[in-house]
Amino acid sequence: MTEGTDLIESVTTESVLPHERTDYWAAVLHSHQRRLFGYAFPRRDFHGRTVLRRTGNYQIVGWQCDAVAYYRTPGQVRVDSDDDYRLLLPVTGRMTIWQDGRHVPLPPGIGCLVTVDQPFGYAQADDTEGLVMTIRRSEIDHRLNRAAPPAQLWDFTTGLGRVVADMATALVAERDSLGRRQFDAVSGRLVDLLCMHILGDHPTESSHLEDVESAIRHYVRTHAHDYELTGAGVAHALGWSLRQIQVALQRAGTTPRELIKEERLRLAYLRLQDPAYRDRNITTLAVELGFSSASAFSTAFRHRFGTSPRDIRRA
Repeated sequence: MTEGTDLIESVTTESVLPHERTDYWAAVLHSHQRRLFGYAFPRRDFHGRTVLRRTGNYQIVGWQCDAVAYYRTPGQVRVDSDDDYRLLLPVTGRMTIWQDGRHVPLPPGIGCLVTVDQPFGYAQADDTEGLVMTIRRSEIDHRLNRAAPPAQLWDFTTGLGRVVADMATALVAERDSLGRRQFDAVSGRLVDLLCMHILGDHPTESSHLEDVESAIRHYVRTHAHDYELTGAGVAHALGWSLRQIQVALQRAGTTPRELIKEERLRLAYLRLQDPAYRDRNITTLAVELGFSSASAFSTAFRHRFGTSPRDIRRA
């Protein structure tokens, strides 16, 4: 995906002559995905239509077309690498995907994550309809604690999977109505739910939340000096949603705001004792750490440590 892009597009092969349709469709595929795809059409009189919405962060494509097969060979992967994931979700028709030496049918409602940075291919029958969403690898890795998703199929017909599929379908349907920020916000939430579906448990599952909490605490402690640090900023930096970090910290009895405040007070305590900060008055130290005033800082400091900032400096 290209940074800073915002594109809404609809394409149909009806706009070109019958003998030009396969080449036209291949060119459309290349513009949506990668240049180096192989393809095979059972017949030249090909019919297809596709819609696309793309920002600098996400892309989703919905399509309906006749029989066709696509593939990426090892040589194509070497020449044109791309480690983004594609969420592939058939809606109607018949489809088969092959990767890692396996040929697996994909009936409607059964989807998978694939990477075009490995050889793979898929084929579909006539009148197949589906969607494919491009997701940056970092978006998936952060949410799965940097573990690669298992190479398996997921059910998108019931439960959380159905919610994900409905959101993806709505993104395609409302592509013209959503602003760029709205599209990215919904896409980010969709990826949150997709990863929860992949994990197989609700996001409040204990071991996963412990990992999330540990990463949040480490990030906040190492960035407490940033006076602009917020819960939303932490979530963005770690690749999770604000709701995810709120749930993880709620389990630990705190909130993003309170954790940031606690780490800033801890850092203030250390700086008040550090000779390197002796030339900074208490008001300056407070403002540098994001407190609105010296009085607000002193009140919070006394509540936390049972003494005043001035007493710690004098000691």
